[in-house]
Amino acid sequence: MNAAGETTWFNWTQYADHGPGAEILGVRPGSAVLELGCGKGGNLAHLATLGANAVGVDVSPAQIKAAGARWSDTPMTLHRAEATHFLEETGASFDSVFSVFGAVWFTDPAVLLPAIRRRLRPGGVFAFSQRPPIEGCYGCQASYINRSEDEDPLVVKRWDYEPDRWAELLTEHGFTAATGRVLAAPPGPRKVGTLLVRARG
Repeated sequence: MNAAGETTWFNWTQYADHGPGAEILGVRPGSAVLELGCGKGGNLAHLATLGANAVGVDVSPAQIKAAGARWSDTPMTLHRAEATHFLEETGASFDSVFSVFGAVWFTDPAVLLPAIRRRLRPGGVFAFSQRPPIEGCYGCQASYINRSEDEDPLVVKRWDYEPDRWAELLTEHGFTAATGRVLAAPPGPRKVGTLLVRARG
């Protein structure tokens, strides 16, 4: 339950009860919605309560298991898969596709964006959020994530661009009405905002 007393809610940012919500996606009862990198399923569950036919994909078996357990009474479909593989193999199309600090951040846009475009219905909404880029650090970046003392660190790639460049990339891959902006952090000690990008199919 969040601060407003709601049992499900949608959050694009890394801050609780902050920023816009599901209205960004224009979801209606019966809308087919796909989340790429659904994690534990909180945002997807909220869309299911709005009447959407909610489908979530995550590469992590642990996350899919946690989502299934947490939202066992919520009508949504979960797939353990890598995002581009799922998009290439599914025969489904969607009214909305979205990612919140998920697969869009960690997948080469030259591969992922065309795959999303093929599965997005005409006029459908594609939106994603992630941290804004560090000034001067654009394109493919890499991070080392420490594991056990007996294992080398895990290397994770991510793709960082400024809002205008994301809009250009989306337009180049056949999306329309592409926009990007950085949502400021809420009042408090933390200052990093959230990049939010939206386009239509």
